[in-house]
Amino acid sequence: MTASVRMFIACLLAAIAARAGRAETAYPMLMSLRPAAVQVGQSAEVTVNARYSMYGAYQVLISGEGVTGEVVHPPLKLEDLAKKPTLDKLPIRLTAAADAQPGVRDVRIATPQGVSTVGQLVVVRDPVVKEEGDNNSADKAQQVSLPAALCGAIEKNEDVDFFRFHAEAGQSLVFHVRSARLEDRIHDLQEHSDPILTLRTAAGATLAASDNHEYHADPLLAYRCEQAGDYLLEVRDVRYKGNQYWEYVIEASDRPLVQTVFPLAVAAGQSEPLQLAGHNLPGDGTVNFTAPTALVPGMHWIDLSLGERAGNPAAMIVSDLPLVREIDAANDSPDAAQVVNFPAGINGQMEREGDVDYFAFEAKKGDALSFEVIARRRLSALDSHLRILDSQGKQLALADDLKLGKRNHADSWQENWVAPTDGRFVVEIRDVHLRGGPQYPYFLQITRSQPYFELYLDTDKTQIGPGGAAAIFIRIERKNGFTGEVHLSIDGLPHGVTASCGRILADKGQDGCIVLEADADAPPNASPVTITGTAQHTLADGPVLNLSAVATAYQETYQPGGGRGHWPVANHTVGVSEYGDLRGVSLSTYEVVLKPGESAKIEVTIDRSPGVTANVTLDMMMRHLNSNYATTLPAGVTLDDKEAKSLLAGSATQGYLTLKAAKDAPPVEGQQGVVLAHVALNFVMKWTYASRPVRISVRP
Repeated sequence: MTASVRMFIACLLAAIAARAGRAETAYPMLMSLRPAAVQVGQSAEVTVNARYSMYGAYQVLISGEGVTGEVVHPPLKLEDLAKKPTLDKLPIRLTAAADAQPGVRDVRIATPQGVSTVGQLVVVRDPVVKEEGDNNSADKAQQVSLPAALCGAIEKNEDVDFFRFHAEAGQSLVFHVRSARLEDRIHDLQEHSDPILTLRTAAGATLAASDNHEYHADPLLAYRCEQAGDYLLEVRDVRYKGNQYWEYVIEASDRPLVQTVFPLAVAAGQSEPLQLAGHNLPGDGTVNFTAPTALVPGMHWIDLSLGERAGNPAAMIVSDLPLVREIDAANDSPDAAQVVNFPAGINGQMEREGDVDYFAFEAKKGDALSFEVIARRRLSALDSHLRILDSQGKQLALADDLKLGKRNHADSWQENWVAPTDGRFVVEIRDVHLRGGPQYPYFLQITRSQPYFELYLDTDKTQIGPGGAAAIFIRIERKNGFTGEVHLSIDGLPHGVTASCGRILADKGQDGCIVLEADADAPPNASPVTITGTAQHTLADGPVLNLSAVATAYQETYQPGGGRGHWPVANHTVGVSEYGDLRGVSLSTYEVVLKPGESAKIEVTIDRSPGVTANVTLDMMMRHLNSNYATTLPAGVTLDDKEAKSLLAGSATQGYLTLKAAKDAPPVEGQQGVVLAHVALNFVMKWTYASRPVRISVRP
């Protein structure tokens, strides 16, 4: 039997086991919003579509500022009063303030069954027009007036939607589609839309079409109408596939659309002329911009002053580095490299196809430097490729795509490069396909490498019942020699919830946990939380750095074949729910002290809610199939899976786990751990209940 066959059988058996013991209580998993857009300055009713019931929904949580929501309670029938009906469609009312920034927001629904997964909403400037009736042929095209945000869905195989509109001679229109990008964070939508947009004459002749734009699966089409009259806009999946949850938003207008700007990075409080790349831009496509002094360094969406008709926010960077602009003279060979000093932030651009930019700098032997390209992350079309060369042109380092947390990016990042000698070195940057033009700006940061860390949350939400406990796991990425201990904190907890904040151990410690406990009378409520880690690092020459990082939350996504994917979301949300399948997890001990080579047994008792017979799996780590997603166990301490009763089937309530210390386990005092009780919702998602914190020590 081949390894692939064994893996398939293992996955199949696991899926069967999960299905057989599936939870009887499940939080909602949002699939789509219809329509998927709301206009600034307006209120509108939107239908939320979900898997698992949203009955009793009491709160709408929306990321960012300026957009609020409330539940529109559907009328109850008499028979509903005796039982909880399944409610997979929920009307909500959204209100966008007049100054709400356009763009995509994360949406959640809080219910007594728990806080939902993430849905996606687009805030738009123009009126929202919903797809209506049978518009699946040119002769049945839905009549609309532009500008508008056309909202519909590619609902089934071979679904083709048509919209008819009138344009004046010489009118330049832009059609910006969001569809595939709205599905990245949807947990249980394994296949995504791939829309194609076609502009036709009233008689059906093709004028222009757009499939994937730059690096998105969504189209962007710009067209100047030479003649006054009616036109047809057609949208479909390029494969003629469909799905009831494949929503789209087509922003159709003659407004300015900014795709990217040069320079990408500006300094707070300073004025800078920006060259815009896009469509329907005012004048010569240049605007003067002053970054507000209140903007902190980092990536921002910024509204630019583009005349009477506002455009879309531009993706830009605010930097506190000394800013350098690429010179007008040719710098496309190592010998002609532009000389720069570090630290520096270099604003450059691939002006034409085949363009390669070079920057020269002097370094001393042992200088540790980092080179980061920010381009694609700010909507530049550049797919960067970075090399570091010596004075003879020999390659010393190469960086292509970078990885942040669990996602890859097309930008490049060479960290902690150490100069091998005193001398002159050259940085080479180009597009990996040697493309270029106004849409290919970049920002290259050259800085001295400093120790730091990044934090990631394996999930996007935590559910907790009255009197119960739940755990949040935090994983660390250590950079540039940082090896220290990190202390965790949490802000924004909902009413009635308290936290025991653990730590991430030094050296090889990769994870920490925060254990939440809800009061027995805690009411249903939910709120986004912020988790921060702090640490100190002593440099070799004596100074002490105070380091901190805010954790990035990830939405779990169900990948084809049963894989478990992740996508970053705006925040992690903690919600107090009603009692779920379990009311609590209690242990025989909450203090485990081991000597090297010893084992300790933890007896576990679960309190099942009446009538619940779902399978419960005990663990002290976050695991799925053969992958370990988080563990707070100290180095040298493991779970002895042979000495465990970790599967509690039917009405079973008693189990146990065994911790084992290796003979060379290093000493540690009071590391916070937790016992988890998992109940499967589907093959990937679990409802995880937890014990109170367990303190684990290894003593000589």
